[in-house]
Amino acid sequence: MPPIVTEGTASAASGPAVLGVERSVSGKRWRARLADERIGLSLAQRFDLPEVVGRVLAARGIAPEEAESFLNPTLREALPDPSHLLDMDRAAARLAEAVMADQAIAVFGDYDVDGATSAALLQRFLGAVGARTLVHIPDRAREGYGPNAPALLTLGEQGARVIVTVDCGVSAFDPLARAAEAGLEVIFVDLHIAEARLPRAHAVINPNRLDESSPHRQLAAVGVTFLLVVAVNRRLRQLGRYQGRTEPDLLQWLDLVALGTVCDVVPLTGLNRPLVTQGLKVIAGRGNLGLAALADVAGLDARPGTYHAGFILGPRINAGGRVGESNLGVRLLTTGDADEAASLAARLDMLNKQRQAIEAEMLDAALTQVEGRDASGSPVILAAGAGWHEGVIGIIASRLKERYDRPALVAAFKDGVGKASCRSIPGVDIGGAVTAARQAGLLINGGGHPMAAGLTVEEDKFPALGQFLLERLAPDVARATETASLGCDGALATEGATHELVETLERLAPFGAGNAEPRFALSNARIVRADVVGRGHVRCILAGATGGRLKAIAFRSVDAPLGHALLAGQDSLMHLAGHLRLDRWRDREDVQLVIHDAAHPS
Repeated sequence: MPPIVTEGTASAASGPAVLGVERSVSGKRWRARLADERIGLSLAQRFDLPEVVGRVLAARGIAPEEAESFLNPTLREALPDPSHLLDMDRAAARLAEAVMADQAIAVFGDYDVDGATSAALLQRFLGAVGARTLVHIPDRAREGYGPNAPALLTLGEQGARVIVTVDCGVSAFDPLARAAEAGLEVIFVDLHIAEARLPRAHAVINPNRLDESSPHRQLAAVGVTFLLVVAVNRRLRQLGRYQGRTEPDLLQWLDLVALGTVCDVVPLTGLNRPLVTQGLKVIAGRGNLGLAALADVAGLDARPGTYHAGFILGPRINAGGRVGESNLGVRLLTTGDADEAASLAARLDMLNKQRQAIEAEMLDAALTQVEGRDASGSPVILAAGAGWHEGVIGIIASRLKERYDRPALVAAFKDGVGKASCRSIPGVDIGGAVTAARQAGLLINGGGHPMAAGLTVEEDKFPALGQFLLERLAPDVARATETASLGCDGALATEGATHELVETLERLAPFGAGNAEPRFALSNARIVRADVVGRGHVRCILAGATGGRLKAIAFRSVDAPLGHALLAGQDSLMHLAGHLRLDRWRDREDVQLVIHDAAHPS
């Protein structure tokens, strides 16, 4: 394997810039993620690892005592007793009682992937233990986010006495009060930041309750739902439910847990790491007919990883809630009929294409709006429009956040009321700011977590909301962007981007938030060819000093400084930074660089 050069002395922030890049074409300093390479070498020697693996582990703060469990995560060691969560035993006892008494149980989910997988997991488990189950996923346009009184009361009229809300509801005070008055018992399974006041409910399971001491605050809702399933299953075993009945294998549903966890962009550390690691293996087994059909329609024939879950499967499941029917995702994930699975997968794929077209049009309008009022330098990027499709505003907020490296809020207004989605950058808590805005009387409702939030606002209060967020978040944004940088795990020549290196780095997967995919800086790569492909991507062919070729691509970069530099840099040398991945096409498997940034050699 070619040598990997890591940069850094006393600290990653103050040491020499990787390849001397103090300011890239994107305005970033290339910093070394590892300050002291001796720590990485020590890990490599102690655990008999390739040096690059030891260095990447050290750069992510993995201590020697954690290395073995990080490299070989197992649920047996990591899964906690669900009872450590407040209200868990109370919820498990009530659900087990409902199963034993043949009482109908309703599941109220959210329309995103975390909500769909949470609802599907609970529906599959309850069905496996013989429970009568109703499922409701609210329509984004007609009902909006979270529990609403009419839907809850309708579930009661359909026979449910117990309702489990998943991935929503921690701030739904009024609807829950009406449900309680109607005699309905509601159990909350959520992860969103809670206030001191909790909704009126039979149980509120949320690792982010203010009075909660659980160390597992980074779980996605589907992870919390899995712990509830473990607890209910244990209680049913104690009650003798499985005498003469086969006890379900809970691990068969880890595919749902992995998918929801990855798509909710929670850190892939702690308990999330073994949940996703084992869940990706279950996805590869194609036991879920819906996921298998979705993989087929998307042309996914590679071993599934976090990229495939987050960028191929997830967006298609989301498409139902964004521009189609909100329950399509749950139906796909729970069907036992192969023909229905194929039909649902095809419909979701078609809706995803529609979503992409709507997204392109709205993004162009949002960019025109932001640049037109010269707001690109604002601490918070705001964009709003009448008639914008509210199912796509979250994606547009993400695109604006990526383009300007600032928190972004995008609102769609109709009849004087706006639905908005917010996305943030590390170090800026957008969920807390939205909660504060609601407490200040600026919102109809709203909430979220540090990196993402949603809200509903009256149109005449939108200017005040914008000013509130600007004033509240400006100091945090200034600190977060004071020294814009791009973390790199090392530098290598173009010829060093080999199959062997990529396969070695796979030992550190799954990659995601909290376990960043390794990024390398390629020195003096010659851009042999650069052209535009797909929806604004720039594709390149790179050559090294000895003539070796490497494929590369910069996604959604054609209108950004990175894309301009690549297209203008043909037949010239550039430093490039990005991820190395295997690109499989038919019977070929090539290494490809996913370019994040570029710089001109000094």
